[in-house]
Amino acid sequence: MKFRIDFFLKLLILCLLLGLNHTARAQAKPDPNAAPNDFVQQVADQVLAALKADGSARAGNTARVNQIVDDLILPNVDFEKTTRLAAGRYWRQATPEQQAALVKAFRGTLGRAYSGAFARVDEATSVKVLPLRGDAGATDIVVKSQVTQHANTQPIGLDYRLEKTAQGWKIYDLNVENIWLIENYRNQFSQQISQNGIDGLIQALNQRAQQ
Repeated sequence: MKFRIDFFLKLLILCLLLGLNHTARAQAKPDPNAAPNDFVQQVADQVLAALKADGSARAGNTARVNQIVDDLILPNVDFEKTTRLAAGRYWRQATPEQQAALVKAFRGTLGRAYSGAFARVDEATSVKVLPLRGDAGATDIVVKSQVTQHANTQPIGLDYRLEKTAQGWKIYDLNVENIWLIENYRNQFSQQISQNGIDGLIQALNQRAQQ
């Protein structure tokens, strides 16, 4: 089975990278101990400010875009938890070496996909992070937002699931229009492992990251 990033995931990635607008001013380093909705906004604003200030990235320099993603996006994502949940029961069957290789491969796949989403940002795009609901003291929480691509279009609902770790908040799952990233990948992972084993999944992810 060919492993691929479908339109759904590209949309999720696009939404994650966007701030309130392209006039966002430069921000200090995001505070992982801030309120989770503030933390998500700070990450998005910092990425957009870096992208806007970098002429090479705006011109489509892939290496430079990849560097911005590696520096500003990926450190705020708990890839081990995302990978573990996506692998489901197969995670416990993997050796520690396979687990580490799977996390690395999945990080590479999503990292390159994050980079590709930068090309879809335009001046009309905006994101409105909504006020938190529920228990403000919870350690696992969903941050809701609405994404608008053009004026007078219907906003798209986007949710971020975050966990409070010893280092602060980390993003580990995304939901657009009631489809969660982990659930989407769990089905693909299961099919790939059933056909080619865990090593086959790792190989497929690595091949995708290099495309």
